Amino acid sequence: MAKKEVIIVGAGPVGCLHSCYLAKNGFQVNLFDARDDIRKLTGAWGRSINLAVSKRALASADHVGLKEKIEAVGVPLHSRMIHLRDGTCYPVQYGKDGQHLLSVGRKELNQILLQAASEFPNVKLNFKSKMTSCNLETPSATFQSEEKGQFTAEADYMFGCDGAYSGVRKQMMRGIYDYQQEYIPHGYKELFFPANKEGKYCLEPNYLHIWPRHDFMLMAMANLDPSFTVTLFMPFATFNKLKNGNDVYNFFKEVFPDTIDLIGEKELRESFFELPALPLINVKCSPYHYKNKVGLLGDAAHATVPFFGQGVNAGLEDVLVFEEIMMKNNCIIDDVLPIYSEMRPKDGHALVDLSVQNYVEMRSSVTSPWFLFRKKVDNLLHFLVPSLLVPRYTMVSFTRTRYHEVIEKTAKQNKAINVGIGVSAFVFLLGSIYGGKKLVEKDVLQSLNIPNINRGVQTVLSHLNVL
Repeated sequence: MAKKEVIIVGAGPVGCLHSCYLAKNGFQVNLFDARDDIRKLTGAWGRSINLAVSKRALASADHVGLKEKIEAVGVPLHSRMIHLRDGTCYPVQYGKDGQHLLSVGRKELNQILLQAASEFPNVKLNFKSKMTSCNLETPSATFQSEEKGQFTAEADYMFGCDGAYSGVRKQMMRGIYDYQQEYIPHGYKELFFPANKEGKYCLEPNYLHIWPRHDFMLMAMANLDPSFTVTLFMPFATFNKLKNGNDVYNFFKEVFPDTIDLIGEKELRESFFELPALPLINVKCSPYHYKNKVGLLGDAAHATVPFFGQGVNAGLEDVLVFEEIMMKNNCIIDDVLPIYSEMRPKDGHALVDLSVQNYVEMRSSVTSPWFLFRKKVDNLLHFLVPSLLVPRYTMVSFTRTRYHEVIEKTAKQNKAINVGIGVSAFVFLLGSIYGGKKLVEKDVLQSLNIPNINRGVQTVLSHLNVL
């Protein structure tokens, strides 16, 4: 039997990994990308946010033996480091000891995955081939190439891994299709902290450094060389007020004063205007397939703002989810696509919601005493009863809990924890008033006629039992 042929549009990390999986299962893969071979690229600074690679991406890469290669180009990030305006800073640990993110350059990750795809004899790479149209019924796609001119490729199946502005998804939207896109009013601009005069990191490298300023924030993630990729997230209205180098310098002097020497005053004044602030988009859509012949993975299915660091993690997990369904369905893509498309959109939608919520946390909540208190409570409870209480961040970054289940479980846990904190505070207050008597004893509770305490305790226990 002849090998089934597949067209994959988009040679980013998701398209490359999907090529590896399909090739491993015997499919003939034609991988197309409008850009040149990224392995030839010497620099990619200015339009790339460093990736926070975590459990989902590493688990997906591990199935084709690439986990260790990715870990080798990453810098471990164990905690956030919060930088206040007065120059003080403090860490906020992500999870348990040993749980960490990896700061990985987008270019380096893409190069590893592309090289792996290229080593399969049944993967054909096609660069500088921009898709101009596609036919979902065939399926087929027409490309414009510098080398070949215009040409059409046909296959048994086609996958759109072509990003937030997916041409494959655009064609799917001609039919009955649910689609929602949102540009948030904030954009991003990339800056750079070079190595210091001694040739070492100018900040501790094993932290995700954040300068939260409520309406905007600066974020820095370490590279291997040693330098930091720095990203400013800010409303476009604020970006538009910065007209020249003096405006930028005065702005940073007021809100990020400790970063000016790290960037360099001359570099700050000049590099800030090298590229415009770029937009950030959320995409929710459904379904993720068309007539059991065409599918969407990665940003083409669920583009999201980068504030949970889950864009690439979710995209690579799409590939793993698809593979897991394939293994249960004898690698018959006709059967796999509708199952994948029924299962995955609810997680794609939840991912967008989680990412938007985490932006508020990163630029504002991390400075709140209540947030820091709750973080300690959550981590303590997770240490004491790890099977019952798992912090939201831990579920997202260090497990493969489905994204929509993260939202559901977090809501239950928050209700239980908040009730518990409220009851504990109430009991402590009464204990202070009544001279430290054992107010939790049944006879005392009854004598004080405070049934709400008993009900509160029971509520906490009942919530813990259903988590």
